[in-house]
Amino acid sequence: MSEHRLRVGIIGLQPGQSWAARAHIPALRALPDRFDIAGVANRSRSSAEEAGKAYNLHAFSSVDELVNSPDVDIVTVTVRVPNHKEVLRKAIEAGKSIYCEWPLGRDLSEAEELAAMAAEHRIKTVIGTQARLAPEMLYLRGLMDQEYLGEILSSSVLAYGRGWGATISDEKRESYLLDKTNGATMLSIPMGHTLAAMQDIIGGIKQVSSIIGNRRNTVLSLQDGKSIAMTAPDQVLVNGVTEKNILFSLHYRGGTAPDGHGLIWELNGTKGVIRITGPSGHTQMVPLQIECCLLGDTAFKPVPVPETFLQGCPADVIPGNVARMYSRLASDLQTGRHTAPDFGDAVRLHRLLTAIEQSSGCGTRITV
Repeated sequence: MSEHRLRVGIIGLQPGQSWAARAHIPALRALPDRFDIAGVANRSRSSAEEAGKAYNLHAFSSVDELVNSPDVDIVTVTVRVPNHKEVLRKAIEAGKSIYCEWPLGRDLSEAEELAAMAAEHRIKTVIGTQARLAPEMLYLRGLMDQEYLGEILSSSVLAYGRGWGATISDEKRESYLLDKTNGATMLSIPMGHTLAAMQDIIGGIKQVSSIIGNRRNTVLSLQDGKSIAMTAPDQVLVNGVTEKNILFSLHYRGGTAPDGHGLIWELNGTKGVIRITGPSGHTQMVPLQIECCLLGDTAFKPVPVPETFLQGCPADVIPGNVARMYSRLASDLQTGRHTAPDFGDAVRLHRLLTAIEQSSGCGTRITV
């Protein structure tokens, strides 16, 4: 593909707090030499016009018009997970390159169907598991490749999902996360993002054993005081072994950490321990800190990440991680390489999540 600026059409932009508004708009505008935002489409024309007015963008009359426009090279899909399939089918049939937010589908079957369809149409795809491109993760991967900790023996994660706790503050935005059939759960979103990044560090997961629990079956709405049913899990425990024979464990809890330490991840090696911390278990969207305590040390010391790992993208975590994903997409389209995670990678991650669910259901260890 030539080096002209790639034109991106965004589906699912809502002014204010939508993910497209917080992440994709500032990410693309931080890369003006590589991308133009061609416009926006939503479920209704009026919604698209409202978003277009808020961000000075062209408003397409419908999703169909956007995906079939000759002025769009890449379709970015940021709608809710249950609506991914319908929108993605249209983009695939239109022959457009695609950036889709994670999870790809509501379940493994839906993800496999979409990935197969994209492959059949030879579509360039990207799945938004952007925690993998956080500067801290990229730097950490390099440290592990250099055997900074010697041989890695184990990995332990304790994290909070931020959502899926005792209360919700915005029913319109949050209530769909409470229904496990929507595929947007604590297992699939924060733990899924973390698992994607973690495997870059400690290797692909070979076997899992898990317990998934729904300890709260209702949550309290802070808007009106009513109780809302929750079928999504609020406790997920996973342990297992990677292809490198590294033992690992993760425990995700619903809600927020009372002391602000919503993520504690320790890598134990023959030369010491590295600790990664953050305010929540959403590794794709929170600032992370790295500390180490090597043999002979008596306390953890900060490990600063060189600024070069920003790769010219915003320092703000949310648009920065997404901008690095767009940069890889642009490079892949130009070179034909595969440096950005695609729908095939998404299927493999969905397959891991399915194995975790199966292990919890049958009470046995599952080979992935």
